[in-house]
Amino acid sequence: MTRLLAIETSCDDTCAAVVEDNRILSNVISSQASFHEAFGGIVPEIASRHHIELINGVVAAALGQAGVDLDDLDGIAVTRGPGLIGALLVGFTTAKSLAAAKRLPLVPVDHLQGHVAANFLEPDPLEPPFCCLIASGGHTLIAGVTGHDGYEVLGTTLDDAAGEAFDKAARLLDLGYPGGPAIQNAAEEGDPEAFDLPVSRPDSGRLDFSFSGLKTALAYLVRDLGPAESAVRRADLSASFQRAAVDQLIDRLGAAVAGGSWNAVALGGGVAANAELRKAAADLCDENGLELKLVPIELCTDNAAMIAAAAIASSRDPLPYPDYLPLDAFAEKVR
Repeated sequence: MTRLLAIETSCDDTCAAVVEDNRILSNVISSQASFHEAFGGIVPEIASRHHIELINGVVAAALGQAGVDLDDLDGIAVTRGPGLIGALLVGFTTAKSLAAAKRLPLVPVDHLQGHVAANFLEPDPLEPPFCCLIASGGHTLIAGVTGHDGYEVLGTTLDDAAGEAFDKAARLLDLGYPGGPAIQNAAEEGDPEAFDLPVSRPDSGRLDFSFSGLKTALAYLVRDLGPAESAVRRADLSASFQRAAVDQLIDRLGAAVAGGSWNAVALGGGVAANAELRKAAADLCDENGLELKLVPIELCTDNAAMIAAAAIASSRDPLPYPDYLPLDAFAEKVR
């Protein structure tokens, strides 16, 4: 399984990639952000319909950019879950159909393992053990990575994911969608100490997160300020929210670093593109003498190259035709 076509449709990005021995030959990402902007967040039904419209063209583009066709592949990898079930089914059905047509083996992949495996890709692969913070619109967790095939969950969100909190904050502040870049851009002109927003530290016995209190605190603050004053103070509100969210992520990540034997720290998920989070993670690693692995921005957000990397790293045998035909996708985490 050295050359794979991979397909990823767990949320709103339609993605396909060709990867050979952890070297990316192509990595095509078609974003639907403009279709969801009017709603301030992802509408699952709209996402599914656009995946249907885009998937064939995205796969063709990935094969074309890599200079290969289906006959040149060793197999197909695809996200099985977790994610939006309608979106997942488009990619999973497409992958099964292509694999069956050419009698190729199929590798179903856990989406979160893909974010971890993005760190294994060339040209600068990271070797375990390392601690990986995955923060996106649908997931927030700290993974202890001791091998190439799997991880231990050291902590996860008890309510909202970090990216979801950014999206909701941006909607409260009338900043548009997606919320992460919008908050970061507005925060550049603001004072992160202008408002005292809470940094949650759940007492769950693990390194868990909770962003619902921060989101609620911002909603009450905007209500108390009123529309006119909130508009005037939008940059300060954005900077204060971003600082509180990043402080919580770094607080939990710092506790994970202190409690384990890691050689490096890695970031994954769309929130890992946040500049303040990257700087804070760099400072944390400098203080603890650890390497910081920052994959390119296009590998932070959902993409298919990371799904191929997870398939290549998997110790499980690829499923031969026709064994994978009865399989289905799952919205919840498959472990």
